[in-house]
Amino acid sequence: MSGTRKDRDPFETGLGDALRRTGETFSADGVPLVDGGVARGRRGVRRRRAAAVTGSVAALAVVGLGASYAAGAFGHEPGGAPVAARPAASGAAASSAASAAGTGPQLSARQVGAVLEGLLPKGKITERSARGTGDPGGPMAALVHDDGRGKAAISVGIGAVDPSGSEAEEQVACPDKVYVPYDSCRSEKLPDGSRLMVLRGYEYPDKRVDTKWWHAYLVTRDGYTVDASEWNAPAEKDAATTRDEPPLSAAQLKALVTSKAWRPVMEALEKAPREPVRQPPAQGQDGKAILRKLTALLPASVKVTARNGEEGFAYVVVDDGKGASLVQINVQPRMSDVESDLFGGADVLPDGMKVVSHQGPGEKGGEGVNMWTVDTLRTDGLRVVVSAFNSGAQNTKATREEPALTMAQLRSIATNPVWAGK
Repeated sequence: MSGTRKDRDPFETGLGDALRRTGETFSADGVPLVDGGVARGRRGVRRRRAAAVTGSVAALAVVGLGASYAAGAFGHEPGGAPVAARPAASGAAASSAASAAGTGPQLSARQVGAVLEGLLPKGKITERSARGTGDPGGPMAALVHDDGRGKAAISVGIGAVDPSGSEAEEQVACPDKVYVPYDSCRSEKLPDGSRLMVLRGYEYPDKRVDTKWWHAYLVTRDGYTVDASEWNAPAEKDAATTRDEPPLSAAQLKALVTSKAWRPVMEALEKAPREPVRQPPAQGQDGKAILRKLTALLPASVKVTARNGEEGFAYVVVDDGKGASLVQINVQPRMSDVESDLFGGADVLPDGMKVVSHQGPGEKGGEGVNMWTVDTLRTDGLRVVVSAFNSGAQNTKATREEPALTMAQLRSIATNPVWAGK
């Protein structure tokens, strides 16, 4: 599944609503499979990244002279050629693209850009780009800053979100390190009731290049968002690093997003609508129950070193003395509509359950990582997908020759009647 996607999984078509219910997909041997862990591990990170660009990003308004800023996240590649904006989960666009109809006066792109420039330390600024508060994409500013130690891309986007909704909660939560490697992450509630997350991570989860991505995300008590990103390169990607670290420290990122200078930009925006009340998960499909069942079905030869469970999904990292191995499971009701796409040529058990198995390389960039998967579909539409890896995380190098669980053990877990509540 979750990234951006330079690392986004290739299977994007053919399953329609079914895939939207799963959240994210990846493919093994050309067959799309569920990967809920990455969705949840990186969901907030991708949403925050998308917040600066959202939806369809047309040409950014250029503030001052020179070409529009060329980072991929800002809708353009070097030279100004437009590129597709990153996909954003539903709700992200609403939180970041709020525009007009606020209580305050509208601000131009130049005015929004000036706010960002006024909050940065002394340095040379080039390649400015910005959007005003009336822009359908929402207000944002981006530039390249050089404090004498190397050029660095910096961007800030302003939006609105339901402050009591799940979207806001997810945005300020640190991601799961099993799926998103980072050096540090802090989530806190500020004295004024705002919530803040500051993360110091990497542009690519597998760290294939040296580009670092540091990020701060603020949700104010009254439902406005400030989303800041910086890199140790003059562009988000496809640019050589110019310095060891981005220019702003974690404290400076916090000061940037919490500055009162953004208040006029916020007040020009319409407040976000309240999120609809989330329906409880189908009985027996909550993360804690899935994690409890998965743990009980593991072979006695493995020791669980990490675990987590969320709605419809759970994972464990196990070790049998030969190295860490990630095991994850998705449990999804009402998935009969994917049967023809995913279960052609499947084994059919006496009770009608269909079973397909796959073995192949991992798809999250980890060197030497292999993924073994058993995918099942019961006659009532319940889909259970279990995968194991020869690494403790998909985006780090292999820690062992094979996953800790055999294909037979994965099949035993996926076909167990416990998932149907029997």
